[in-house]
Amino acid sequence: MADIILKLKKSGLTGRGGAAFPTWKKWSSVAKAMEGKQKDEKKCYVICNASEGEPGVKKDYYILENYASEVIDGINKALDFFMAERAFFYLNSDYYKKFSAKLLKLIGNNRIKIIKKAHSAGYIGGEESAALNYIEGKRVEPRLKPPFPVTSGLWEHPTLINNVETFYAVSLILADKYDHKRFYTINGDCLWTGVYKFDENWTIEKILKTSKNYPDFDFFVQVGGDASGEVLNKNQLDRKVSGSASITVYSLYKHKPLELMKKWINFFVNESCGQCTPCREGTYRIKELLNKKDIKWEAISVLLDNLADTSFCGLGTASSIPFKTYLANILRDRPNQRILED
Repeated sequence: MADIILKLKKSGLTGRGGAAFPTWKKWSSVAKAMEGKQKDEKKCYVICNASEGEPGVKKDYYILENYASEVIDGINKALDFFMAERAFFYLNSDYYKKFSAKLLKLIGNNRIKIIKKAHSAGYIGGEESAALNYIEGKRVEPRLKPPFPVTSGLWEHPTLINNVETFYAVSLILADKYDHKRFYTINGDCLWTGVYKFDENWTIEKILKTSKNYPDFDFFVQVGGDASGEVLNKNQLDRKVSGSASITVYSLYKHKPLELMKKWINFFVNESCGQCTPCREGTYRIKELLNKKDIKWEAISVLLDNLADTSFCGLGTASSIPFKTYLANILRDRPNQRILED
């Protein structure tokens, strides 16, 4: 048992779902939670989260299409390591339609059950505690933390939840084949969009240049997802890719600021589960303000701060990121009328 944790620790692997939490710590936390249980209470569950609901992120689809056997192997390794009752492969509805038959063949008689996430569960259905509620048949909304899933997850038992790519990487690590690479999605105004596998420490600039997607025109990028991702100008690309490892390239003159902001806020309004007031009301109010002729930017700024500081889950707290970074990194030095162009 200690050897597996040590291998994961030495690899430096962090979760590939976006939070980048050290994988060995999560596995170790579940193992420790199991140690404190009585013999008749020693139940544990494993979940592979393949909901992938962030716009612009396509790496899990690519992995399931090309490396599904490694993913299943990683899940089986977790099942054996924790002596878990069962694993659940939590697939969004599109992935279920595309990959469920293939996955069932690979699963065989192993203790892995495929769960189809209904389209109505939306983006929030991919948040780990909301996924727990979905599998349990409860309302799809995030849970209050703590307790965390590692100690009280499915039916209040310790539960390991990892992303598709994380289980893929675990399989390689435990087979001594891990090469410290990860998958990146490249989208937008570039020629060679798609999913690439490069070193996990490469900068945004190196990834774009190596993939021949570095533009010869003025541009900016959104990194980590087309909804909640951080917006950076072309002088800020000497850093690693954050979040779910997507890079979307935008032509500086092709995309109008208000159109982008409306696209972002429409996503957050539509995907809010409505559980907490800051997210439910704040995103709706920002949408209202952006559709007015005389936009109150100070009011929008206050609402964005409130969303970041007081929202219940990551959807609300992340909703301010594209707006704040776009205003700070792209529009700061541009004329005000550029913001107001329709």
